[in-house]
Parts: sequence; C-alpha cells; structure tokens
Amino acid sequence: MNTCSGAIMGSIQQSVWMKESTFLPKGPCVGGVFRQVNLGSLKPCRFSKIEASLVTGRPSSPAVPVTIPEGNGSTFADPELGNIDPEVSEIIYNEKQRQFKSLELIASENFTSRAVMEAVGSCLTNKYSEGLPGKRYYGGNEHIDVLETLCQKRALAAFHLDENEWGVNVQPLSGSPANFEVYTAILKPHDRIMGLDLPHGGHLSHGFMTPKRRVSGTSIYFESMPYRLDESTGLVDYDMLEKTATLFRPKLIIAGASAYPRDFDYPRMRKIADSVGAFLMMDMAHISGLVAASVVANPFEYCDIVTTTTHKSLRGPRGGMIFFKKNPVLGVELESAINNAVFPGLQGGPHNHTIGGLAVCLKHAQSPEFKAYQNQVVSNCRALAKRLVELGYTLVSGGSDNHLVLVDLRPLGLDGARVEKVLDLASITLNKNSVPGDKSALVPGGIRIGAPAMTTRGFTEKDFIFTADLIHEGVQLTREVKQSVNGTKLQDFMKFVASSDFSFSDKVSELRNRVEALTTQFPIPGL
Repeated sequence: MNTCSGAIMGSIQQSVWMKESTFLPKGPCVGGVFRQVNLGSLKPCRFSKIEASLVTGRPSSPAVPVTIPEGNGSTFADPELGNIDPEVSEIIYNEKQRQFKSLELIASENFTSRAVMEAVGSCLTNKYSEGLPGKRYYGGNEHIDVLETLCQKRALAAFHLDENEWGVNVQPLSGSPANFEVYTAILKPHDRIMGLDLPHGGHLSHGFMTPKRRVSGTSIYFESMPYRLDESTGLVDYDMLEKTATLFRPKLIIAGASAYPRDFDYPRMRKIADSVGAFLMMDMAHISGLVAASVVANPFEYCDIVTTTTHKSLRGPRGGMIFFKKNPVLGVELESAINNAVFPGLQGGPHNHTIGGLAVCLKHAQSPEFKAYQNQVVSNCRALAKRLVELGYTLVSGGSDNHLVLVDLRPLGLDGARVEKVLDLASITLNKNSVPGDKSALVPGGIRIGAPAMTTRGFTEKDFIFTADLIHEGVQLTREVKQSVNGTKLQDFMKFVASSDFSFSDKVSELRNRVEALTTQFPIPGL
C-alpha cells in the first residue's frame, strides 16, 4: 500500500491525532496509542490515502491529491482527562466506585450501556442542528438528519406504534421540559390542568403547589387542581377525580407519577377526560421501559399525548420524548403545535449526542433480551415487596405492579429523611419520599425503593429478598440512632450522625461491609 505522512484532518497546517496503525509511519510510540503529528514538519508528497475514518472506522473517500506546505506549521494538544484535569478525573473515578459498591435502589436511576455511552461521548456533541430533519437553520446536517430520523422510527417501533397514527419528537432535554413543551403547545396561560398530587405520588411538573407557594413552574403559568389517592387503599381515587373534573373543567388531565406502585386505569381516565372536553396525557417517564416491553398497561391506546424521560427503566441517555397523535385532537394539530413548542418555543439546538444514544437504546428496547429484563424488574420488585411485608412494613397500596415500592415508615415512628441518611452511610442508596397524609416534603414519612438499576446489574429475586433484609437492618439501626439523639429536630439527628461522637460507626461499617460484599459481585455495564 502506497502511503505517506500527509493524512489531513481539518486545517492543512493543524497537527492531528492519529491512532497508530499499519498505514501510518512507524515511530517510537507504542502501537494503538495516539500520537501527535505536526503536519508542518512533514515533507510534501504527491498523494495521501486513508483506508478508514479514524472516528467511525468506515471507508473514506478515494485517494485525492494533497499538498503539504513547507513550514513550521502549528501544534495542537488534546490530552486525556486524567492528564489535563486530574481533579475532575478523580471525582469521576470516585463516583464510579460509589456506584459499583452501592446498592442503587433509587427508582428513577439505572445503568446505561457501553454502546449508549459511546454514542453520547461521540463527535455528535459538536454539531448544532436547530430545527427538524430536512428543516435546519444550519448547514452540514446531512448525517444528523439521518440520525434523528432513525431515532424517530425506532421510537415508534419500540412502542409498537403506527407511523401513520403517531408521531414523536426526540429533542426534549428531559422529562420536565417535555411536559412543559406539551403545556405550551396545547394550553394558554391560566388554562386548567389536573395531575396526581405530589404527596400522593405525583410529579412536580404536573402542577404541584402549596397553600402558600406555587412550587412548580407549571402551577405558576397554569391553574392546577390535583387529584389524589384513596388513603384507605393507596390507589388513585377515580371517583373523586371524576367529581372534581366535572366541577373544575380542566383542559388537560395528566396520568403518570413518580412514586405510584400501581398501574393507571387508562379507560376510566379517558372517559373522564372526554366527559369534560379535556386532553389526556400520560407521563410514562418511570415506566417507559415496562411499557415498551408490554409488561404493564399500554397508555397509547387511550391517551392523546405521551411523554417520557429516556434514562430510567428505558436504560437510555438522559433525555426526553414526546409522542403525539397525528390526527387533530380537540381542534389542535398536535404535531405542528408540539414541534413548534420544542423549537423555537422552549429549546434551541438539540443535543445530538443524546439523540444518538437514544437511537441505540431504542434499538435494544425491541430485543427479546430487553423484554426479559423488564419482566425480571417486575418480578424482582414483587419479591422485594413481599419480603418487606413479611418483615412488618406498611406499603402504600399494599404491594406493587411495576418497578417500585413505597414504604410508609410512620407506623415505626420514623421518617424517610433519617432512614435515607443512615442507609446512605451503609452504601444503600434510595430516597425519602412523601406518602399520603404527609405534612412536610423535607421530612416525609416514607422511602421509595426501585428495582431497575440492580436488575440491570444482574440481581434476581433472591438478591432482592436479601436486599430487603439489609434495608430492614438499616431501619432498625436508624431507630437506635434516633433514640440516642439529644433533640427532636431533623438537624439534630444529622449533626449527631456527622459528629465525632457518633457511637454507631462500627454498626454502620459492619452493615456497609456486607452490602459491598454483595454488590461488588455484580459488574456495572459500560464501566
């Protein structure tokens, strides 16, 4: 193969980074290691031929004449993270170790794949592409158009949707922006909405407010009336939802939650929405992976709009999607309204690296392995719930149909904030959470426990049964600690735990050692 040192990327006089290979001149560096080439120091040659792209590995265009000018040229340094910023590199390393050693039980978290990480960390992050495929405000988007169109097609396929009936926007930056983009598309300021109340398992972006403060931006710009659970059953009170909707006359009813362990009654909610002339939207952020695998009820059969994040049970990058019906709903062309709300309404250029990772994720979501994984998530969660009930815990709704359980700690005289802190010290990561009847979001009465992340790492039912036992030990330890604190306030508890007088360090360490002995047997994808 006739080659020369004139391989060029970018400016003629700019030095480039090349991976050592058979077609590059051999030097003192080790094969496979990137070496810096100062093009200005090379002799002119008549032709240069590169067999494959250094980034994608695909064949490049045929050989073309390349003239290398004489001169000193310029140098370009592109060191690795650990060399240029060891401080940030160390933080990332420490976080990797924390994730590896911890029982990651936060229901909204997961471990994405190496393939998704490769796409997210690719050159796609460099490109600006405001607009939609074929309708960009910048040039050079021919490959980005192909990517986003592919992602859209895979999104529809992953959720078993007919492209003639449904469309999707894959540009939302996350779930809350996606929701607000929907509100912007179909509502006017001060229009009325109804969503599940935050203390009853709802989400901030569904319109949460208190008697003294409009907490969510949604409640600032729109008038919000929550619906709630029947506290005697822990299930959505659809009868009260219907009565309230009849009086309040919302323009939008929102299904979906961040801490609700049961499925939604979509036929009932569709009937209520129709009775008051409202749009019906589902925020499936938490359960989108379960929906794609058909292990929970399908919201697309009844809803006009469906939003989701992409990094929870779906196991993708941190992003969002909005699905919408193609046919007009209540006189609104949802496709144009939503696309315009995303851009130029509320966002600028999309995060193309995220869209690339999402396309990878959505391909996997159509595989038999993904369906098996989602079935395992539900099975693991039920095993966890069953064991917690055996240990005497009160679960909101009594169990779970999906990926999470919500534990009410108030019968034990405890709260979620204190339990979360002690478990965190023992490498058990979950979150405090409001339960029906709570008065404070800062000191809520429950904890939320999710199965997706540890299922990704390979946990099965027996591992989640053992996990319940470990959580139980941490809860009992929290009771002991609380009894030893001078003062009844949460800040008194936190100060004691962080002080040199904390007398339970040995017990916490012993529990942490057993937790980490379990978790370190299971690898983390991508890391």
